[in-house]
Amino acid sequence: SEAADLLGLMHYMEGMRLITALELVAPTPDENVTVTDTEFNNVPVRLYLPRRAPGGLRRAMVYFHGGGWCLGDARMKASDHISRRISNELNAVVVSVNYRLAPQHRFPVPFEDTYSVTKFFLQSKVLSQYGVDPARVCVAGDSAGGNLAAAVAQQLLEDPEVKTKLKAQILLYPALQALDLDLPSYRDNGNKPILPKSLMVRFWSEYFTSDPALREAMASNRHVPAESGHLFQFVNWSRLLPAEMRRAHVYSGPAFGDARLARDHPGFLDPRASPLLASDARLRRLPPAYILTCEHDVLRDDGAMYAERLRTAGVPVTHHHAKDAFHGAMMFVLWPLELAVGQRLLSTYMDWLKENL
Repeated sequence: SEAADLLGLMHYMEGMRLITALELVAPTPDENVTVTDTEFNNVPVRLYLPRRAPGGLRRAMVYFHGGGWCLGDARMKASDHISRRISNELNAVVVSVNYRLAPQHRFPVPFEDTYSVTKFFLQSKVLSQYGVDPARVCVAGDSAGGNLAAAVAQQLLEDPEVKTKLKAQILLYPALQALDLDLPSYRDNGNKPILPKSLMVRFWSEYFTSDPALREAMASNRHVPAESGHLFQFVNWSRLLPAEMRRAHVYSGPAFGDARLARDHPGFLDPRASPLLASDARLRRLPPAYILTCEHDVLRDDGAMYAERLRTAGVPVTHHHAKDAFHGAMMFVLWPLELAVGQRLLSTYMDWLKENL
């Protein structure tokens, strides 16, 4: 991907996307679940409906896949497998959203697509059509999808047209802020596989712009202007992280950057892209959360800080921290990429859903 990008043959993310294409599977029904590719509000979704008799109203999940807002697909083998399993074991309707991707569709388009689908699905007539209990609907997502799930949950609070309240928000190793990219987790895991710091910086910057100046500023953590310095209170890891995650790292406070970057690309200061920037008053109204973080992950501290802020705001939080796991570990549940840690994380997650959704 890097070579093709440098040679001008294709964009870096388009090269990366070729890997995704190899993983796509058709919407194949099985004895337990009907699977169809359709559209909700003109956004493509993969819809999973349990075959067995409901025995009352069903639970439901609106799911957003990961991939740094640039990669990934609801039709990928691991996503399809997990959605089927949730639909079957929980007798739940699962709506897995194929939102448009950057760099062709930058912020706020992925957010708007996921919000549009969620708002459409939460209409009482749509819930009724699929036999869904309006009191048992959640949003969920992994990585960039966790970012979108958190942002959608927040935005629903401000929408007077939405009467249905979410039962839960599920954030699996989520990316939740683009202000401080020098957290202890970025320092500890900057060169570890699956998601090194350089790739996460690339994902964040591509979400907003192709301007390499933003990427370079983010890489050196000098992209937030001084006039936005007050926002760092919401991501101050010296206060929000537990001691075992802070370790011997020293918090030095922000180094400010060129105001032009934030003026030209204001998205990275927007709570719809960085849900950790939401006020305490807004967080207080959110539904209960399940947050998974992994020790060997640059995004570890985003999830941990959000868990702390939600708890402080009085929101019930289950924070599952996997000390032996890495970013994306739950997707490693199918041969030839099946790992015991992936199966264990998925099993724990399923148990929580059964009890709390």
